[in-house]
Amino acid sequence: MYRCGDLSFTIKTTNLIKDSIRDGMQMRALYLMLILLFVGSLNADDNWTHFRGDQAGRADDAQLPTELGEGKNVKWKIPVRGKGWASPVIFGDQLWTITATVDGSKMWALCFDKNTGETIHDILVFENEEVRFCHPTNSFASCTPAIEEGTVYVHFGSYGTAALNTKTGKKIWERRDLECDHWRGPASSPVIDDDRLIVSYDGFDVQFVVAFNKETGETVWKKDRGIDYGTDNGDRKKAYSTATVIEHQGRRQAIVPSAMETISYNPENGEVLWRVRHGGMNAACRPLFHNGLVYITGGDGARAMVAVSPEGTGDITNTSIKWEFSKSVPRRASQLLIDGHLYMMNDQGVASCIQADSGEVVWQQRAGTGEFRSSPVFANGFIYCFSVEGAGVVLKAGVEFEKIADFEFETGFQASPAISGNSMFLRSITHLYCIESE
Repeated sequence: MYRCGDLSFTIKTTNLIKDSIRDGMQMRALYLMLILLFVGSLNADDNWTHFRGDQAGRADDAQLPTELGEGKNVKWKIPVRGKGWASPVIFGDQLWTITATVDGSKMWALCFDKNTGETIHDILVFENEEVRFCHPTNSFASCTPAIEEGTVYVHFGSYGTAALNTKTGKKIWERRDLECDHWRGPASSPVIDDDRLIVSYDGFDVQFVVAFNKETGETVWKKDRGIDYGTDNGDRKKAYSTATVIEHQGRRQAIVPSAMETISYNPENGEVLWRVRHGGMNAACRPLFHNGLVYITGGDGARAMVAVSPEGTGDITNTSIKWEFSKSVPRRASQLLIDGHLYMMNDQGVASCIQADSGEVVWQQRAGTGEFRSSPVFANGFIYCFSVEGAGVVLKAGVEFEKIADFEFETGFQASPAISGNSMFLRSITHLYCIESE
């Protein structure tokens, strides 16, 4: 995708101009091509295609209101049936999410017009005769979809994965043959990488990562975790992580946290590149990558957060951990990386800002009340955080702690927000909101 202001956009545009002049292309055709590229870049900025979007929870230029709450800057609000913690994803004018019955017997994909909230598709994807246990704090529809032009990929853990045509709503393919007892319910989200769809299954009984062919659903590769968990208790082996695909020193990597360890895979064939041991279980935060470091949150472990240099092969625990941090690190809500600083809101409402290169604390202060599981988002200098109870805060990103506003909605938030243009889309426990300045 082209993005306005990206170096790739500038280079490709310059090359197009040179080629056009050399080949004698008519000026009118050249203008049309440049306009299409420019429009494409704007549309790309409006898309929010994965859990945490394309920029790890950031929509830097979005002009969002700092005053929000029930009845404040709400463009539209619609009820969403069932129970599901999956976050919204957006492509073009379509907003997609998933939901399920409380007992998990039926699972749907839902598509709405992001401008009006009107339903476009309401698709029963799977029905289940046998349903395993799901903890009340989780849901049977907690895995955020992944979307690209023409196709949305919905995932319900071992209950099934499907590719749906975004225009017709028809099912392109499905996979329901991968067995895994998630024990407390699934929550890992799929990631699109070239012609693959990568997702982790870290359950009570088995733990593995798989890459599907995104066109056919066939298995490209499947790799068992091979982790020494140090216990036979399957509850200590589960995790809920979402992969982050990076390129570092010419090597592409799919970095996928799990209980006890985080593993880097070659996204093309599943070869294990390196692994780092940090301890813990229930890893849920999506890794971040910046300036040669990968930032990993290990869940309940003593090494709650580590910064790792993604080089070398094999076990790099003793050679590549540059710093570690454990005070008030979130177990569920992913972090934000902004201007060389990591911002986070832990489960108990304590906000922190630390230096990304050293792990040193810049500030740490209680910012909100209640429990925070939804991952924060960043727009136009501000950080938005949402609690399970429905309250939340707006903070200003910077080296001084500054709370801009408190707010409150009728019901709470387990899902993380999505941003498109100058609108923020919130999925509460019961409703879907479009937030936009009036």
